[in-house]
Amino acid sequence: MSPAAKSIYYFGFYLLLLGIALITYPNVLLALFNQPETSEVWIRVVGVIVFNIGLYYIFMAPANSALFGTLTVYTRLAVLVWFVVFVVLEWAQPSLILFGLADAAGAIWTFTALRKG
Repeated sequence: MSPAAKSIYYFGFYLLLLGIALITYPNVLLALFNQPETSEVWIRVVGVIVFNIGLYYIFMAPANSALFGTLTVYTRLAVLVWFVVFVVLEWAQPSLILFGLADAAGAIWTFTALRKG
């Protein structure tokens, strides 16, 4: 695998772990980031989606697709932008931005690796 593919592959495991945490113990994770607890199923639904995206990353990474790599850069940076918007609109606590920063860090890692080619 190329360095860019490796960054996508490893980020996929982060997504799997995050997804499992959101499915199984969402309030523990929410409390770590000063987010309000919830008893609604939606946080677990998001966990399933995050987990499934992690699978896409893990299974697509070995293909070394520059197009997929570029797409992950854009979408992971967009996560940070959206989370900042949510905080500015007071829809979420500022600590939500930490999740966006994790996505942005992964995006920068992949972007840098893609540029080195």
